[in-house]
Amino acid sequence: MKKNWMLSLVLAANVWSAGAQQVAPAIPRDEKIEQQVESLLQKMTLDEKIGQMCELTIDVLQDRSGGQDAKDFRLSEAMLDSVFGKYKVGSILNVPQGKAQPVEKWQEIIRRIQKKSMEEIGIPCIYGVDQIHGTTYTRGGTLFPQGINMGAAFNRELTRREAEISAYETKAGSIPWTYAPVTDLGRDPRWPRMWENYGEDCYVNAEMGREAVLGFQGNDPNHIGPNHIAACMKHYMGYGVPVSGKDRTPSSITVQDMREKHFAPYLEMIRNGALSIMVNSAMNNGLPFHANYELLTKWLKEDLNWDGMIVTDWADINNLYARDHIAKDKKEAIKLAINAGIDMSMDPYSWDFCILLKQLVQEGEVPMSRIDDAVRRVLRLKYRLNLFEKPYYDLKDYPLFGSDAHAAVALQAAEESLVLLKNTDNLLPLVKGKKILLTGPNANSMRCLNGGWSYTWQGSNAEDCSEPYHTILEAFINKFGAENIIYEAGVTYNEKGNWWEENAPEIEKAVAAAAQADYIVACIGENSYCETPGNLNDLTLFANQRHLVQALAKTGKPIILILNEGRPRIIADIEPLARSVVNIMLPGNYGGDALANLLAGDANFSGKMPYTYPKYPHSLVTYDYKPCEHIGKPMEGAYNYDAAVNVQWAFGYGLSYTTFAYSNLRVDKPNFTADDVLTFTVDVKNTGRRAGKESVLLFSSDLVASLTPDNRRLRNFEKVELQPGETRTVTLKLKASDLAFVGYDGKWVLEAGDFRMQAGNQVLDITCTETKKWDTPNK
Repeated sequence: MKKNWMLSLVLAANVWSAGAQQVAPAIPRDEKIEQQVESLLQKMTLDEKIGQMCELTIDVLQDRSGGQDAKDFRLSEAMLDSVFGKYKVGSILNVPQGKAQPVEKWQEIIRRIQKKSMEEIGIPCIYGVDQIHGTTYTRGGTLFPQGINMGAAFNRELTRREAEISAYETKAGSIPWTYAPVTDLGRDPRWPRMWENYGEDCYVNAEMGREAVLGFQGNDPNHIGPNHIAACMKHYMGYGVPVSGKDRTPSSITVQDMREKHFAPYLEMIRNGALSIMVNSAMNNGLPFHANYELLTKWLKEDLNWDGMIVTDWADINNLYARDHIAKDKKEAIKLAINAGIDMSMDPYSWDFCILLKQLVQEGEVPMSRIDDAVRRVLRLKYRLNLFEKPYYDLKDYPLFGSDAHAAVALQAAEESLVLLKNTDNLLPLVKGKKILLTGPNANSMRCLNGGWSYTWQGSNAEDCSEPYHTILEAFINKFGAENIIYEAGVTYNEKGNWWEENAPEIEKAVAAAAQADYIVACIGENSYCETPGNLNDLTLFANQRHLVQALAKTGKPIILILNEGRPRIIADIEPLARSVVNIMLPGNYGGDALANLLAGDANFSGKMPYTYPKYPHSLVTYDYKPCEHIGKPMEGAYNYDAAVNVQWAFGYGLSYTTFAYSNLRVDKPNFTADDVLTFTVDVKNTGRRAGKESVLLFSSDLVASLTPDNRRLRNFEKVELQPGETRTVTLKLKASDLAFVGYDGKWVLEAGDFRMQAGNQVLDITCTETKKWDTPNK
């Protein structure tokens, strides 16, 4: 009989480290599942145990008898025999042939793999994919905006609904596991993976990460139902602040920042039932995360008593010797990673892992208790997913796959995520019946709207998958009429080259076309990329695109800049030339339609910036900067001559076609202690002529602290919809303990003293009356 997981019987944890703290499990365990895990574990051979800890890519299983370029993917029976029959491999990942497959093909592949796994091992395979913004590797599935857009929407309900739809459509292909949500903090705009997460703030990432986990998994992580899948939090952790700005390069994060900010989303997701986690591919302060016992075992498995599973990222055990040089060979690298706490190795092309790990166990270099702990975690995940009873599903039970109802949610998400940054003299919405010149390299590209992890890894070569959807050009023709749209790109990308390569510009053609237009809508930004191939050397927007805007400005026609980019590219020289600016980031398959609706005035803007948009290449700051970054004397770098932080647009900034007035910010406990819950209320009025949605953001500033406090921190938010003239009292609750910070000794502390709270233009001072320090690492 299934039980609510919060009421499940908690069994004693079988941990391999004698130093584990006796704390309540992060996920209360199910007695029946624990008994099944122990019973099966006792029957397994060492080969079977180690096989469960290995994950290989689907490419290994491909039948290549028809040549490397065979159009139809087929499984090799010989490789199935080796992978499951001989090496007892427990997991397969990735998309066949590197491109999204029809849902029927997924069913065919998964069914064969599961049948073979059950025949050979008696244990089902767990198949994983990177469906990070909807059903991205299943043709016909629903693609949502990327994570950065979902952060800009500031809408928890939309994020959960997105994950629910993604889970449903992923399960339609019998895939039980997705490598999402991504909650790296996008705090360095140079980083090529900035768009995968929910922005620069740890609270937003924690809130959206939690909602995504609950959407993917449902409300009972011990019993994942037929419409849900297992989440895999990533990338644990600190991935988004490499010192160089390049992907998979070192970070230098203090213990205070790691605990207080980078760990916060993972702590929140684990407390809400997240079942697995993927590790950061890089290193911090010289130690690769995949060999970091403190972070993998101590922080996760011991401090939280979390019984979920830790999987590596792509080939990252190999990187310990081949790239990072902390091991002399693969065998030593395996020893370091497994003893640090890794449970499953995404190898991904070789089963050498199985051979070498067996040798390490036989030689006493990896204790059997560590193997058993890892295998328990793998088996527990498979039982929680009900894979033993239901290793695959029937497509006919998923009639809403790719449905109009799901598309409507994706369209709403796109509309709520686009950010209006400038609208001089209320140029927008556009007057109907006027001529519009659409120009720029992003005006007629689905690849640009979706970004990476969209049908293909880099988002390229997927035109046939996205053909049913509308580019910005196509959406504008549908919205404003073909007779009112003039298209002349002026600058185009070289689709046969690298993502940054452009063809020879034809700016003069766009300038000539502008003579017939009333408005110029310039769609600029970036082509799609993902991970290390997306590294760049200059954050400034490409010269050809800036020259296009500069040439068009000389025509005197009003320019609307559309920023379609995965990270904020510097546009300080052309921003003044535009009357309006819209940051659409990576809004997905329905982004073109959403933009057309918004520019036509059929929908209203409500997105707010999920990151700080820099103004200069060497002026990169986040909203929660330290006070010394904004002081009363001239400084260089992030400062202008008045010592103000120079940014193009601030975190949380965003305009609407209506206006909102804040008043009467108040709190029920102006004097408080760490055990209190504070209830803030503020009145918000729609003072304009259009209905609109407003994200009400509550910030705190610690005025004096023993460690220099951040300038301010986001503590809560709530999105409300108001009709013209309507006033609503918005309630924002805050645990007083959330105002604590991690001190120099690495412990949480809330110090007596004053705090300044802000919502809109309303400011309120409150006072903590006594200091409290926590002895446990997680308050």
